[in-house]
Amino acid sequence: MKTIHQTLRDVFGYREFRGKQAAIARQIMGGGNALVLMPTGGGKSLCYQIPAILRHGVGVVISPLIALMQDQVDALQSLGVRAAYLNSTLDKQAVLDTEQQVRLGELDLLYVSPERVLKESFANILDTLYSAGDIALFAIDEAHCISQWGHDFRPDYLRLSEIPARYPDVPRIALTATADDKTRQEITSQLCLDDAPAFVSSFDRPNICYRVVKRGSSQRQLLQFMDGHKGEAGIVYCQTRDEVEETAQWLNRQGIKALPYHAGLVPDIRKQNQDRFLREIGIVMVATNAFGMGIDKPDVRFVAHLGLPKSIEAYYQETGRAGRDGLPAEAWMCYGLNDVMVHSQRIEESKSSLRRKGVERKKLDAMLGWSRIESCRRARLLGYFSEDAGACGNCDNCLEPPPGVSAKGLQKQRAFSPVQTHDANDPLFLALRTWRSTIAREQEVPAFAVLSDRTLYRLTVRRPRTKAELGMVPGVGPDNASRYGRALLRLLA
Repeated sequence: MKTIHQTLRDVFGYREFRGKQAAIARQIMGGGNALVLMPTGGGKSLCYQIPAILRHGVGVVISPLIALMQDQVDALQSLGVRAAYLNSTLDKQAVLDTEQQVRLGELDLLYVSPERVLKESFANILDTLYSAGDIALFAIDEAHCISQWGHDFRPDYLRLSEIPARYPDVPRIALTATADDKTRQEITSQLCLDDAPAFVSSFDRPNICYRVVKRGSSQRQLLQFMDGHKGEAGIVYCQTRDEVEETAQWLNRQGIKALPYHAGLVPDIRKQNQDRFLREIGIVMVATNAFGMGIDKPDVRFVAHLGLPKSIEAYYQETGRAGRDGLPAEAWMCYGLNDVMVHSQRIEESKSSLRRKGVERKKLDAMLGWSRIESCRRARLLGYFSEDAGACGNCDNCLEPPPGVSAKGLQKQRAFSPVQTHDANDPLFLALRTWRSTIAREQEVPAFAVLSDRTLYRLTVRRPRTKAELGMVPGVGPDNASRYGRALLRLLA
């Protein structure tokens, strides 16, 4: 059997694990359980994908994110991993075909929605697999959805508490990027992870610069901000569907390629717009909070909020969609007190319990408080997740202290040093992107599923001359070097 490091190199093209990935993978490989708290873009998926590939049987990944399922399966299949998904987008025959693959042991990874995993028909398949020892692991992604205290509670997740009793010998790994102390306690209790180690990585995303402004002329303010991100992919979050449509139309009139996304759009249009955002370069998605969970696009250079999010968890999760490739990105927010009134009214008019409404009010108050602070935004944001940090040197309050606020103490000693990047207009980099777009269209996958921007940057800097050298570039690996080597080396010559 290959080791976790060999699989990381040979399948995924990386030479080294990041942070606690290796320790988590080893815990699951040994048959143990784990709770994983890791920021967006921190590499949570590898923590269960590698053990699922190496352990006997199929790894069952439970996720509410339909878009993420398809993207991850596409990316895994392009790497030669036997992966599939089951969700409401599939027709009956596709469901039957996939279930047959599961029965025959033809899959390493199966992504499945929470409402389907314990339906009688599918649960019977799992029961049969369990009896034969053919389930490698259960990975519960977005695990905060199981918590009624959490910002994104989903009732379907409560049934997942049946998994520990029904399949007690199968390793369980619960993963989330956003969970305060109370949410962590609920995840642990519901999924019987009391004795499991918690792998808590820093919530810090040092490459993201946080900026907040009070609302004046929001469209003018947005355009001024976006002037620093011409031709780059980004997300603009709005409070209402009408505001989404209006903002998208206005941005297009300003010469910016923008698409709308909200629950009121025809499903086919939503999917078409989402696919364009994932596959094309420089698209700006204007959306309500219906968009984004599971959008695994690494080269989003900014996330803008035209209005106050409902909670710090929601804000952290939404801004975390920027800069997943580790390169510099910005999170910009424009807000007014009217946003608080809108959210408060929604809370009061909801059918939630009194307890739930109380939770939502407290979270809204915390979000408003964060938007008004004059100290380091990153330090306060991390403090909300029980993580101590000094001033960061990479937020508006650190870079340009408010009038009357001393800059003393706002200079971080651990200060952010932007990841070295190559000129985005470099002819070689542009040639590599054009080649990648062609390959992505041929394979009908997002461009980043072929090679990430960060990998393309590395190629322009390292200029490998042989397939062996090409395979040593992080993000390429032996498989891609073999598959794309001739074309890449010709471009790099």
